[in-house]
Amino acid sequence: MSVAKEGYPFIAVAWVIQIVLGLVAWPWALLWLPIAVWVIAFFRDPVRTGPRGEDLVIAPADGKVVSIVQIEESDFHAGTVTRVAIFMNVFNVHVNRYPASGSVDYRRDNPGRFLNAASEKASLENEQNSLGLVTVRGKILVRQIAGLVARRIVTDHSEGEKVRQGDRLGLIRFGSRVDLFLPLSADIRVAVGDHTKAGQTVVAEWT
Repeated sequence: MSVAKEGYPFIAVAWVIQIVLGLVAWPWALLWLPIAVWVIAFFRDPVRTGPRGEDLVIAPADGKVVSIVQIEESDFHAGTVTRVAIFMNVFNVHVNRYPASGSVDYRRDNPGRFLNAASEKASLENEQNSLGLVTVRGKILVRQIAGLVARRIVTDHSEGEKVRQGDRLGLIRFGSRVDLFLPLSADIRVAVGDHTKAGQTVVAEWT
């Protein structure tokens, strides 16, 4: 199983604790073992294959669709868009992936609070990183949002870089959310309550 490099220090600490407890406090080692295993699982980075193409928008995150709404997005789209919000719990894969191929035309890293990422206020007040993509079919904004436990957002690319659909976008540590902002012309293919897989689930199709 492939593991994201950001997880190496956390995995090392978890297993040093496991070894120490095994040497000096065996009963506690049994209690700690599930945590040590979970740390590895949290940072897993599986290979994802699935539908690809200019007409498709692929899920940027593993998780549950918690809202689909039309809102005003003034920073990148400068107009009304459809926002698809995907909430990731601590058991989901937390590596994020690009929903389409294109160029990174916009990036903003905004500090903020650490509210429950599933709440509506999180999209406005929580720490977040936004990436705006220009694709052959239109603009897409991907926003990584920190949650209650998340304290670190990793975004791999900067303005001007070319990216490919399904490639790694970044990672958020320990429970969070990813919002996808699409033009109204995009035909949404998921519903609230659906579960998505990054780089695999078709979220929308261009019409």
